[in-house]
Amino acid sequence: MSLIEIKVPDIGDFAEVTVIELMVKPGDPVKAEQSLITVESDKASMEIPCSHAGVVRELKVALGDKVKEGSLVLMLEVQGAAGAAAPVAPAAESKQAAAPVAQSQAASSSAASASAAASVGPVEVRVPDIGDFKNVAVIEIFVKPGDNIRLEQSLITVESDKAAMEIPSSHAGVLKELKVKVGDKVNIGDLLAMLEGAASAAAPPAAAASAAPVAAAAAAPAVAALAVPAHNPTSAPLGLPHASPSVRKFARELGVPLNEVKGSGLKGRITDADVQSFTRSVMSGAVQTLAAAAQAKSVGAGNDGAGLGLIPWPKVDFAKFGSIERKELSRIKKISGANLLRNAIMIPAVTNHDDCDITELEAFRVSTNLENEKTGKAGVHAGVKVTMLAFLIKACVAALKKFPEFNSSLDGDALIYKQYFHIGFAADTPNGLMVPVIKDADKKGIMQISQEMSELAKKARDGKLSPAEMSGASFTISSLGGIGGRYFTPIINAPEVAILGVCKSTIQPVWDGKAFQPRLMLPLSLTWDHRVIDGAAAARFNVYLGQILGDFRRVLL
Repeated sequence: MSLIEIKVPDIGDFAEVTVIELMVKPGDPVKAEQSLITVESDKASMEIPCSHAGVVRELKVALGDKVKEGSLVLMLEVQGAAGAAAPVAPAAESKQAAAPVAQSQAASSSAASASAAASVGPVEVRVPDIGDFKNVAVIEIFVKPGDNIRLEQSLITVESDKAAMEIPSSHAGVLKELKVKVGDKVNIGDLLAMLEGAASAAAPPAAAASAAPVAAAAAAPAVAALAVPAHNPTSAPLGLPHASPSVRKFARELGVPLNEVKGSGLKGRITDADVQSFTRSVMSGAVQTLAAAAQAKSVGAGNDGAGLGLIPWPKVDFAKFGSIERKELSRIKKISGANLLRNAIMIPAVTNHDDCDITELEAFRVSTNLENEKTGKAGVHAGVKVTMLAFLIKACVAALKKFPEFNSSLDGDALIYKQYFHIGFAADTPNGLMVPVIKDADKKGIMQISQEMSELAKKARDGKLSPAEMSGASFTISSLGGIGGRYFTPIINAPEVAILGVCKSTIQPVWDGKAFQPRLMLPLSLTWDHRVIDGAAAARFNVYLGQILGDFRRVLL
């Protein structure tokens, strides 16, 4: 063990900058390139990284101090050969001569850190301090045993009677055991999971392979890593909150809107403690974010339409007309309701209605299921029932390939064409509408799609769908075939640009040129965003989709 000096590296043409945030304290373990302090000039804020891995023994700066290149920041205790190395070379010395020495130092430091991290055994991950509340419900679980967990990756979502938030992991490693399940009640300090090969937020493992980049950061100017504009005290044209990049990252992980947080630091700067305090206030119901307030207003009875220039929403005392029962909307309906309202108002949507002949396709589907039952087909798809929706998904993929604008999304004045085909399908659940997603449907067969649909639909009904299983769709199908109806106008699931609605197929007389024949006809309702798609393209899409469903061999062409 030995002590080395950590100094301010070359930070550009700044004579003196102010220390506005201390990110470590004596006794803290730090890794190479971990941020130690934040400094601020009259133009920008930047974080000063550590050139070595070790343990902080003494801080040499305080809040409000003025520092410059070469100023001593702290004394660091390091292990092994790295401790015998000279401190960071000042700018006046030759950087080329210092580079080989710095590479050796960084390699030794990284190896020592990696060795220490590898020896860490199973660790406990517990509920952190996120507010003064008790017995909050676990409503979502994002991980499973065997998963590789990143530092600060979300593990679960908990919900109080006022708000919901995700709980991140305090360590990185492999998930050995989950200690909670959906529906459990948890409190601060409760055990969530056991991780193996874990490293904490204070001392994540340093990769030996990164020795050269670390050495470069120690010996050369770290302009790219440091010059991160966060706030201009003289003017704020971007309207950015006064916070360092690390605080911004912390706020993003917790979903905290920084522009709603009041800073308690120097010059009103927002600190980690301010973000944590704001989170506790939201979870306890003492504070409501602007987004939550807007959502509540848009989906509740209090939505009077004033924001759209409409006449007020009627307020009626329903009880005076007879007995009533009041039930609060479920969390899923509140969230989906706000999204549907936004999409219905903001998207200039048009719907095309068509019928397609699925007589032969339905016969093939039925015979396939009968054959599977008779033969008792073994393997991964044993017992799988082939559904018409599975054929629809494959047919839609073929149509999306032919008409790629339907597999796109608007991004300002640009159109993003997706090279993947993730198909969402609306699932009716006791708690409301959910949309699981079949990923890479173009690479899967009908049997695999049918099996995945069955598994995802069951998860949706049981309330066990993860956010990952409901995200990434490029096109959605809403099927009412098992219920009935003829046509309807589905609402586009933004940021997608189209959605296909399907109703119950019926036998209808169809003229074949000589006589009327009984044919099984499937009603299709294609809703599309007129900003991206025109009527001719929509008509061609529906016609092509009908041709594929009429003769499924076309998907091979």
